[in-house]
Amino acid sequence: MNLPRVGFGYDVHQFATDRELWMGGVKIEHKVGLLGHSDADVLIHALCDAILGAANLRDIGFHFPDTSLDYKNIDSKILLLETMLLIRKNGFEFGNADCTVCAEEPKMSPYISSMQQCLSEVMGVEVETISIKATTSEKMGFVGRKEGIAAYATVLIYRP
Repeated sequence: MNLPRVGFGYDVHQFATDRELWMGGVKIEHKVGLLGHSDADVLIHALCDAILGAANLRDIGFHFPDTSLDYKNIDSKILLLETMLLIRKNGFEFGNADCTVCAEEPKMSPYISSMQQCLSEVMGVEVETISIKATTSEKMGFVGRKEGIAAYATVLIYRP
C-alpha cells in the first residue's frame, strides 16, 4: 500500500550559559543557549525525529548518537540533511511539516521566516511546506520557569 505516512517528533533542551542559541538552523541572539551534545537545536531535532518516525527508521539518537564524538557540537542542519538523504534513499519524499516551538523567551516570532527559509534550503523543499509556530507554556513547567525550550513537529511523507 502506497499511502502517505505521518510522523511526530519532540525534543527538549535546558538553557546553559556560554552556549549559542540555535533554532531552526538560525542563530538567535539571547543571553543563554541550549545545552546538548550537538548545537542543541530543538526544532531541527524534533523535525528529524518526526521525519525518521514517519519512515519507520527509528529516531535521531539511533542515527546520530550523543555518545559519538562524530556529532559533538555538530551543526544540526547537517543532521537534517542526512535525515533527508536517508528517507529519500528509502524511497520517501517530504510532504509537509507543522512545527511548534515552546519557549517563554526569547520570542521566536521575528525569526520564523528565516527558520522556514533555512530549513527549506537544507531539506530541498518549498518553503511553503514548512509551518513553524511559537507559543509559551503560560509560565508552567520547565519551559514556564525559563529553564529550557521544547519543540514539537508533525510531518507527512509519501512515496512518489
